[in-house]
Amino acid sequence: MYIDSHQHFWQYHPEKDAWIDKTMQAIRRDFMPSDLEPVLHANGVSGCVAVQASQSEEETSFLLECADKNPFIKAVVGWADLQGDNIKETLLRFSEHNRFRGVRHVVQGEPDDFMYRPAFRRGIEELEPLGLTYDILVFARQLPAAIDLVRRFPKQRFVLDHIAKPVISAEPDKAWADHIRILAGHDNVCCKVSGMVTEATDRTWKQEEFTPFMEVVTEAFGTDRVMYGSDWPVCLLAASYAEVINIVRAFYSEDELPKVMGKNAADFYGITAI
Repeated sequence: MYIDSHQHFWQYHPEKDAWIDKTMQAIRRDFMPSDLEPVLHANGVSGCVAVQASQSEEETSFLLECADKNPFIKAVVGWADLQGDNIKETLLRFSEHNRFRGVRHVVQGEPDDFMYRPAFRRGIEELEPLGLTYDILVFARQLPAAIDLVRRFPKQRFVLDHIAKPVISAEPDKAWADHIRILAGHDNVCCKVSGMVTEATDRTWKQEEFTPFMEVVTEAFGTDRVMYGSDWPVCLLAASYAEVINIVRAFYSEDELPKVMGKNAADFYGITAI
């Protein structure tokens, strides 16, 4: 069974969703479970992981409500203020919902030293005792901080989103590739093969352009720690859902696909029923 490890829902509001600027007209509207379910079905995907897109506990509650009403949403990665004084209580409250599986912060929008901050790391400390994961969303230049973070918390389960958003060009940047290999050397880290189409120049691409990047990631992490994610609906800025999933299907062998397209995400997020 296939699982999409990374997608979003939102009820669009120009202030709350200010990151969706005028160049993103295709996604400046609501995207709800009823929009995604037929798309997943058409592409042979049985379930998904809903991931936060804005920095609010209200959105986390919204995603959990979506999961309550839509069984195909198998897990929720929400947001909580990891730097807040009451972070333990907040995580305990969200953890009462059985599909709350992890936390993400949009670190790509923060200063490059954000993940070194003591307050942030105190919040990270509260995740592992509750069995919660952490999604790392960074630009390639922020990978050194991510490496230091996963080294500091060897028992915490981490997953790198969007292969750290390198610029998709003819050849992978050497610094990005080196940092991916170092990050993958920590066995508490997985990687989502996701979010690549929107990193292509002018959001135009050819399938073969992704091959060298996927080779680096797969050689580094192995097929037991890589998982497919669509990044729907953000992917619609550069590709259809079918085009995104076919990039991954075309790269991996028939033997590898069950892990990359489903088992690895299920194991990481503790998804036991499809």
